Amino acid sequence: MSYESPEPPAELPNDLVDTIAEYSADQLRHLARYGEALAEYKEREERLAKNSDDDRIEERAAELPDDVPSKATTTIKEINDNRYYYWQWRDGDQIKSKYKGPVNPDE
Repeated sequence: MSYESPEPPAELPNDLVDTIAEYSADQLRHLARYGEALAEYKEREERLAKNSDDDRIEERAAELPDDVPSKATTTIKEINDNRYYYWQWRDGDQIKSKYKGPVNPDE
């Protein structure tokens, strides 16, 4: 154990370093426990958000026809004053489309 004051991490803002340098040893230990708990909480929230995004991707992939790639987007085309949804994606230099269904006029 060193008798010199530790160097703060470069990632911490100076004002935070200055503030916590004035804390007592007990306050710093409480802060350390709180910091660990908060970091674990935030990491868990990030994992849950990522898993939620993964679920949406899986749901979207499940609604795609077998011959439509997952990178396809939904577009609306107007033909003879009627609007239709199409899956659309790029395949090399070509843009490919596949009929999805009519657009509901109530939306």
